[in-house]
Amino acid sequence: MKEYVSDNDINYIYFEENANDKIARTLADETGVELEVLNPLESLTDEQMDNGEDYISVMEDNLAALEKTTDIAGEEIQPEEGPQEEEHTVYNGYFEDEEVEDRSLSDYAGDWQSVYPLLEDGTLDQVFEYQSKLNQDQSPQEYKEYYETGYQTDVDEIKITDNSINFIVDGENHEYEYEYEGYEILDYEGGNRGVRYNFETQDENAGEYKYVQFSDHSITPTESSHFHIFFGGESQEDLYDQLENWPTYYPEDMTKEEIAQEMMAHE
Repeated sequence: MKEYVSDNDINYIYFEENANDKIARTLADETGVELEVLNPLESLTDEQMDNGEDYISVMEDNLAALEKTTDIAGEEIQPEEGPQEEEHTVYNGYFEDEEVEDRSLSDYAGDWQSVYPLLEDGTLDQVFEYQSKLNQDQSPQEYKEYYETGYQTDVDEIKITDNSINFIVDGENHEYEYEYEGYEILDYEGGNRGVRYNFETQDENAGEYKYVQFSDHSITPTESSHFHIFFGGESQEDLYDQLENWPTYYPEDMTKEEIAQEMMAHE
């Protein structure tokens, strides 16, 4: 590591606030470079929030620290050898057909809350501002309008077991038993892909909840941390065309702030 720092003309070493900095400080002492702190966006401390800090102010502090490196000319940094994070690639929709596996309804079991109310009450405004500053392609308002279309739903809560889904609308329960019907791989215009996991109920009273599809950025059996859901009464095929509206759900026991943090951590 010492040779890597020297060979690449590195002037600053960054470490996360709240993390053990022993290794970073030792390396800085051995190489004669300076230390800078980066605050993890996914875990604001109570002390930081009490001091009036939020995700945007923390991001701006991080950018100021990083500019000490990016604004200084130096040798081109060579990537370290080693395996890349496959999960990150899959999360963004890049995978091969043979990597996709069947999944069961139990992957989505739990009590879930819609994030649409969080958009409406302004909780997610800081997320849209962060996305705008990070990507520099749209204004915060444009991001908000995009996600308003995506998140819009009247289903406030969803409760899922190994074989049933309960859609709760204004306190009214719509609960039916479902069977797995396979998956469909969708190719998007941006070059990435998505997988819809399909479920169907035989209950004649299900109406618009007869066909259900889940998408959660995973393509193998795993417990979902959040998901997008699509449902309708016509057919699974009709739902494949639903690309603008993707109601999104996070665990019911997560606070608004935790959900916002989680969203920003995945940007």
